[in-house]
Amino acid sequence: MSRIYSNSGGYRKLHTFNFATIIHLGTISFCKRYIPWKEDPLGKTLGQMIGASRSGKQNIIEGSERAKTSSETEIKLTDVAKASLSELQGDLEDYLVQKGSIPWSIHDPDHKAVVAIMLEPFEYTDDLLHDYWIYLLKEKRKFDPWLEGRDDITAANALIILIQRTTGLLGRQLTRLESDFVAGGGIREKMFQARSEARSTPDSPTCPQCGKPMQKRTSSRGAFWGCSGYPDCRSTRPVEAGE
Repeated sequence: MSRIYSNSGGYRKLHTFNFATIIHLGTISFCKRYIPWKEDPLGKTLGQMIGASRSGKQNIIEGSERAKTSSETEIKLTDVAKASLSELQGDLEDYLVQKGSIPWSIHDPDHKAVVAIMLEPFEYTDDLLHDYWIYLLKEKRKFDPWLEGRDDITAANALIILIQRTTGLLGRQLTRLESDFVAGGGIREKMFQARSEARSTPDSPTCPQCGKPMQKRTSSRGAFWGCSGYPDCRSTRPVEAGE
């Protein structure tokens, strides 16, 4: 296990990513069927909707991969994914209103049915790409009666519900990432810590406060032992005769 790099990748196990992928595929299908580009009143609604759904999915990928060297970037990209999906939800709400409809009530039977559908976890295999897409399309079919099987109002509402579920999960993911960063720091802190520990010798005393090895340092007052965990631990002790 690396002492510097954080865990990265593994995004295919995230429900946020799998929901975002289903949303992206559903948005492409929705736009192809119900927003013909020749009839797009602004000439860009279709592209923006598909682009927003893609951004939601792709930023989860990039954030997960960049986690290795930058917790800050992972947090920022996860937040971008959440914002992109919220943007798509706004377009879908506008579509419903323009069609003389509004989003379903949370008490609507269809709303309850879509919310009740759970995703199975994905387990990595030795044939990752092939097996992942078998898994993902199987999970998407659970939602196809609403996304693909009825009309535009149903599909738009189903996408909105999926977006709400995904942004809720992304909000929780951001909270966890923040806690992990506060507890473990970023790569600069880990590099400093690893380098400090590497500079300690086998004969270095153990820090009385945190148990990490100490390093011999000097100041205007002479030599002293300082904890290698500085600045988190500021414990010091004098260098005794013979050390």
